[in-house]
Amino acid sequence: MDDEGTRSEVYAELAGVGPYGVRPGHALITMVEPHPGHEYAYNRWYEDDHYIAGAMAMPWMFAGRRWVATRDLQLLRYPAKSAVARPVTTGCYLSTYWVTQGRYDEHMKWTVGINRRLNRDGRVYQDRKHVFTAFQDHEATVYRDGAAGPRDFHALDHPYRGLVLEVIDAEGPERRAELLEWLRSTHLPQRLAGTPDSGSPAAMVTVFRPTPLPGDRMSYVKQVEGVDTRLTLLWFLETDPREAWEERFGELDREVAASGLGRVELVAPFIPTVPGTDRYVAELR
Repeated sequence: MDDEGTRSEVYAELAGVGPYGVRPGHALITMVEPHPGHEYAYNRWYEDDHYIAGAMAMPWMFAGRRWVATRDLQLLRYPAKSAVARPVTTGCYLSTYWVTQGRYDEHMKWTVGINRRLNRDGRVYQDRKHVFTAFQDHEATVYRDGAAGPRDFHALDHPYRGLVLEVIDAEGPERRAELLEWLRSTHLPQRLAGTPDSGSPAAMVTVFRPTPLPGDRMSYVKQVEGVDTRLTLLWFLETDPREAWEERFGELDREVAASGLGRVELVAPFIPTVPGTDRYVAELR
């Protein structure tokens, strides 16, 4: 068998072993700031090339969605002194991806390999800054409507109108499990209680914890901070985040601080991009 045939056979062997469920056991969450003057070029590169060749074409990455924060959305972020974004308005594009549970190691081997190739072939756009980029392990999903409605594995395909990224640091590594339990059993259910008309506009919140990036990662992506203390929350909204922002999301930091378990380092609203267009690019600055 020639070399090409041997390589093709490997795909069949890999497909026949290992987990292949539908759970989003892992995620890639990446917030990026294009350099000033490069907003249009960055948007077209990411959407026309990198989103596909550098993400969705990879094994075990089964869902993805891009989000954008126009200038008015950026100005809603808090706290002003964020350990995640400096200044807090930095990072106008957010991409979220689900990776099949139990396939993190295999996916990471592929992603390092493909990004080396993309970089070598001149298909990596350099005029950008990674503000918050981390692979993450799924810890919990809390739903507003119980068994009704989309599940977390649908979240990146369902036409949600907005997303809020919240990053919380526990008061030390030994407190993160306690913080997670409080979020899962008390804080998030209370925040999600009700219906879109009488309660939260968020249908679900997914909770992740970051994992360290491999040592052979690309040099333009900094190592993940807060691996032992941090939790990342994604609030999926059925309304525009600007609607009732102060009422629904304006005091998340105070509630977390009052628990004594951690501190909020970022609350940032986004809306979905419109694939195939440059909509919102003119509204970033």
